[in-house]
Amino acid sequence: MAFDPEKDKILKKWVSEETGLVVTINQYGDGEPKLQIGPRIFKKKDGGESQRKAGRLTIEDVMWFYDIIDEAKEELSKLARPF
Repeated sequence: MAFDPEKDKILKKWVSEETGLVVTINQYGDGEPKLQIGPRIFKKKDGGESQRKAGRLTIEDVMWFYDIIDEAKEELSKLARPF
């Protein structure tokens, strides 16, 4: 089965203003919602944006992620099927 971008949904999104790191809760079709770390969004000089994979996390990334992890866990728990 080929990937269908119309089935890929972002349910919740957080963006670090300081580092551009993006954390999202995604769901493909009727699949289980999952947490994704990355990409990283960079502001261009012309005002546009570009994205790159998150790669290795800096201490600033880790501290920001630490600050939002409880909220992300709570949101994911609400969306996940009971096990």
